[in-house]
Amino acid sequence: MIYVYILKSLKDDGYYIGITKNIDNRVKYHNQGKVGSTKRRKPFILIYKEKYKTYKEARIREREIKLYKGGVKFKELISNCPVV
Repeated sequence: MIYVYILKSLKDDGYYIGITKNIDNRVKYHNQGKVGSTKRRKPFILIYKEKYKTYKEARIREREIKLYKGGVKFKELISNCPVV
């Protein structure tokens, strides 16, 4: 399975949207500072995830969510879903 996920930074209250095969390891990498784009924003909590069968499907959804970021649809997505 491929996951599309949203992390929330506890440092700056910002969000990060990504894609991975192993959600647990990926969150650990973010929190250990091993991901260049997020290392200055740690720690993170996982607030949302979706599962997909193919990388292509997940990539399409990741791009869609990134287009939502900061808008009404993004706020609805993260507010209507329980924290995972």
